[in-house]
Amino acid sequence: MKPIVLRLCAALTLAILAQAADAGPLLERLRERQAARASATNALPAGVRKLTDVAYGADPAQTMDVYIPAEAHDAPVILMVHGGAWAIGDKAMERVVDAKVARWVTRGIVFISINYRMLPQAGVDVQLSDVARALAMAQQKAVAWGGNPQRFVLMGHSAGAHLAALLAVSPSARFTPQPLPILGTVALDSAAMDVEAIMNQRHLRLYDRPFGTDPSYWRALSPYHALTPGAAPLLAVCSTRREDSCEQARRLAGRADGLGMQVQVLGEDLSHGDINSQLGLDNAYTRAVEHFMASLDPALAHRLP
Repeated sequence: MKPIVLRLCAALTLAILAQAADAGPLLERLRERQAARASATNALPAGVRKLTDVAYGADPAQTMDVYIPAEAHDAPVILMVHGGAWAIGDKAMERVVDAKVARWVTRGIVFISINYRMLPQAGVDVQLSDVARALAMAQQKAVAWGGNPQRFVLMGHSAGAHLAALLAVSPSARFTPQPLPILGTVALDSAAMDVEAIMNQRHLRLYDRPFGTDPSYWRALSPYHALTPGAAPLLAVCSTRREDSCEQARRLAGRADGLGMQVQVLGEDLSHGDINSQLGLDNAYTRAVEHFMASLDPALAHRLP
């Protein structure tokens, strides 16, 4: 087949997927795979310093990039977990980093973006342990970076939102080393808050690889079932263009309310990918997320627009 025909076929396939899924899970996995090949492309904002590939473990995947404001001291810290179906993605992807760094680091907030081991090397339970270790190590090093270890906000997108939410609502004794308490969590469009419920009904095949066939594994990796009274507040951002994300977010919020825990749901008319890439731009969506973060701590509120 001639190259031009191949290109036309590929374009047609992508167009059909876009119409059918509107940036749903299948199309998003294709986009994440493409984005994983590219790192953040924009130059750092003036005064921002970047530490690249800071290790938090022995494996090459256990690294983080740290974006430090000028003259940082006692600064709040946002720790970001990228998505990619528990199998792909990278801490330096433009949609993960650029807008968030430009908006928040320039206002005196340390921003950390982490990598972690993924499928097939590491199961979801190991990925969760990696995120917990990254958080604990970042808290230990925070003062050296001008940050405050007591003022961390955990953030994640897609699979990263699932991992961030699961870490945030689980008892800290579940992890070694144990992270310090966090201020709160922003979970960006996870549709896997109750993995057990998903796997017990007709579901997308993309969940089969990470979660397998063991019902006890499903339950252990469900934020819904891990909810612990006293956990820090959580904001579950969800795309109203999907059928599953907001339903899962509301399910989590309903159970949290019964346990006396604060889980807010923010529905946005954005695609799954745009919920990540548009956070940090000057728009109503970013301001809504900042309103939640400002409610967590006066020092953080002081540094937000």
